[in-house]
Order: sequence, then C-alpha cells, then structure tokens
Amino acid sequence: MSSLTHRGRRRAEVGKNSEKKLEGEEDSNQERGLDNDDSGDSKDIRLNLMEEVLLLGLKDKEGYTSFWNDCISSGLRGGILIELAMRGRIHLEPPTIRKKRLLDRKVLLKSDSPTGDVLLDETLKHIKATEPAETVQTWIELLTGETWNPFKLQYQLRNVRERIAKNLVEKGILTTEKQNFLLFDMTTHPVTNTTEKQRLVRKLQESVLERWVNDPQRMDRRTLALLVLAHSSDVLESVFSTLADDRYDVAMNRAKDLVELDPEVEGTKHSATEMIWAVLAAFNKS
Repeated sequence: MSSLTHRGRRRAEVGKNSEKKLEGEEDSNQERGLDNDDSGDSKDIRLNLMEEVLLLGLKDKEGYTSFWNDCISSGLRGGILIELAMRGRIHLEPPTIRKKRLLDRKVLLKSDSPTGDVLLDETLKHIKATEPAETVQTWIELLTGETWNPFKLQYQLRNVRERIAKNLVEKGILTTEKQNFLLFDMTTHPVTNTTEKQRLVRKLQESVLERWVNDPQRMDRRTLALLVLAHSSDVLESVFSTLADDRYDVAMNRAKDLVELDPEVEGTKHSATEMIWAVLAAFNKS
C-alpha cells in the first residue's frame, strides 16, 4: 500500500507540474504571437503599440506631437489595454444575458506576470488591485486622469509620452534635445531612425492598399489594432499624407469604413480581437 500511495502522490505532482507547464507555454506562445503577427517586419527593433502610436504622432524634426492633438493621450492608454490583452495579461469578462455589450463587461486579470515594460506593469498592478473590476471605458478615463473621483486619482499614469519617448531613445529611434519656446524650455525627441518610422508608415499604407482584405477578421491583429489606435489618436491622416491624391482618398475611405464598423458585431466574431473593438467602442462613445 505504501508503494501505491507513493506512486499516487508522484502522479499528482506530475499532473500539477504539467498544468503549470501548460500555463507557462500558453503565456510564452502568446508572447511569441506578437512576433509572428508581423512576419514581414524588421526583427532588429520591436515596438509595442504605444511606441508605434507616439512615433506616428511625432513631428520628425521638431520632436513633439501637434499642440492641437488632444486625442493622443487617451489613444496611448487604449493602446496599453490592447497590448496587455495581446500579451495574455488581461481579458474581458465573458458575456452574459445582462452584460453582452463590450462597454458593459469588466476588464479581468488573466496573469500578473511582469511584461518587462514599466507602463504595462504599472497598469497591470492597478487592474490587479482594483475591486470591483472596471470597464474598458472607465480604465481609459482613470489612466488619463479624467475622473472626478478623488479616490481614483492614483490610477492616473503620469508623463506617459515622455516615458514612451525615452523607450524609443533607448531603442535608437529618437534622440533628446531642448528647445526654447519664448517663455519656457521644452524637452523634445526628434526622429533619428527615419527608416523605422518609414517602415511603420509603409506597413499601414500597404495594409489598406496592396494588402487590403476588406474583412477585419482576416487582418493581422496588431495591424488592425494600430489602425484603430492611429485613428483614435488623430494621427492616421498624417500616415497617408505622402500618398498621391487618388491613393490617399482610397486609403482614408477604407480606414474610415473599418473604424465605422459596429464594434459590438465585430467583437463577437473573434475573442482575440475583443479588446481592440472594446477600445474603439469606448472612443466612439466619448
């Protein structure tokens, strides 16, 4: 009996170890999926969605975003939520009879393992510590500091553009300078690696021209996310500005058709893109 008991315990331990291994493999597969989505892109530099949005919004020589752009702050926060979902850290609660709409469903923690990105990990800690859970729209408002609740102000992510810009400086894409604007000095981040930005612009241009599939479910999900975020951050028009007039019109019309789709309908078609459509729904409502 003792040998049978020992064997039973050993099997139980093996079973537990197998479950842990499968969970670890699932997380690593999701991380690898980030690389596989854009198989044609450069393997030397890996940018997350927030870095790509900011890079698209920066003026190359000046090194700052347009003073008239008041959308990019919330766009970057939306990018954080999508990036966390794509990395398997968060997800939307399953739909129920009472909570079918994307904007009614709460953001739930799936894994609290660190991502290695300070902004992502800071957001992850906020989501983990929040009870009860909040919706996508509420999280975007909290992370941008657009809340009237003084007890929720600690959730605001501060100096997001500057922190993302510093990441891009470390990756050799931007540099840091000081510029004088009459009454004050401002830190700017001009683009030094124009090749990487041109690659990013070309990727989005081709996605709505040469590689257009007219079906978001067949699109590369990171490209879909970037198109949604670039539109919501008011930087998409500058992405297409170098195109000839006829191609510019085609690109803008296709992008417009994409972001005007019903997020509630599209979000039910594929669980991997639920967070993308939830973020778009939040921007459409705000």
